Amino acid sequence: MHGNRKTTPGALPARCAATALLVTATVLVGCERGSSGGPADSPSRPSGCPEVQARAQAAVSRAERSDTPWNGPTSGPAAVSGRSIVYVAQTMTNPGVASVAGAVREAARVIGWNVRVIDGGGTPAGIQAAMSEALALRPSGIVIGGFDPASTSQQVARANASGIPLIGWHAVASPGPSRHPELFTNVTTEVDDVARISAQWVISDSDGNAGVVILTDASIPFARNKSELIREELATCSGVRLLAYENIPIPDASSRTPREVSALLSRYRDRWTHSVAINDLYFADAAPAFRAAGEKGAGPPFNIGAGDGDPSAFQRIDNEQYQAATVPEPLSLQGWQIVDEFNRAFSGRPASGYVAPVHISTTDNTDGATTWNPSGYREAYRKIWGK
Repeated sequence: MHGNRKTTPGALPARCAATALLVTATVLVGCERGSSGGPADSPSRPSGCPEVQARAQAAVSRAERSDTPWNGPTSGPAAVSGRSIVYVAQTMTNPGVASVAGAVREAARVIGWNVRVIDGGGTPAGIQAAMSEALALRPSGIVIGGFDPASTSQQVARANASGIPLIGWHAVASPGPSRHPELFTNVTTEVDDVARISAQWVISDSDGNAGVVILTDASIPFARNKSELIREELATCSGVRLLAYENIPIPDASSRTPREVSALLSRYRDRWTHSVAINDLYFADAAPAFRAAGEKGAGPPFNIGAGDGDPSAFQRIDNEQYQAATVPEPLSLQGWQIVDEFNRAFSGRPASGYVAPVHISTTDNTDGATTWNPSGYREAYRKIWGK
């Protein structure tokens, strides 16, 4: 396979040398990455799970389509005036959290509301302080931006008692309204779908033969659940071996990831062919370690981010710099959705129930873009709001 990367004629990654122990020199040519179609695209060995791989390949092909039309809400309450929103961010060093904050600001300008962003700094104490500060401002609504509401249970209870609607972004495991904790809704793609398609990409890309490292942040229930689902999907292919399951908290990623990656490279060497991270930022932090070890930017290991799809991830993919794919959250759309959901809450209407579809971005379908969003969402929300 490997058809979702730019063709690199004549490139023969060092890891292919290990395959020589298993196959002849003629077959070794099949280790060349990035080729698709034609006689030179012969795999180095049979698929480790032919039926699973076939299903994975079909799912990946569907997810890579770029012509995704708007399938979200087309009706709802007109804009309520004079409201204020506080966006409490887990940490603004998380590109996904920061991008959604920017999109909330953009949508709020259109609907005519005020927005304030408070950075929790990525620590429990900082996030609790940020939530307390948000409550003291007595806003119309509060966004829980990328952290576990249980870590601020007292502040959440105060908001609920005060009638301040809370909307989460990646706050709990599932999209939609939540009773425990009480959230008007949680905006996210379906984590099961994101986890499954990320693992299926590895299975498809590797022809069912891979040594995989998973990078996660077990301190965030949403992220921990995603990585467990990735692990389960990878296990459906008997030819895929999970080499390591690394817990690196996102606030510590810049300092810990390079060290962990260096250790993993030393330990697994050619056996490490693919990686899946619950957030693209791990690959930005891993790049110096890969580079120092002499690894090529186009891989292996071939890396896919199971979120968030921030601009830097697209740049790494387009430039083939230690990331091959991402399953991007439609970050701009989700910021607009958050504002629309608040407008429904303020109008006494239920949450929209909209969940964005999953998508895989690679060098073949990004066309130089630095984000991915279904088309037409701004126009749809403006029409709903009467703006």
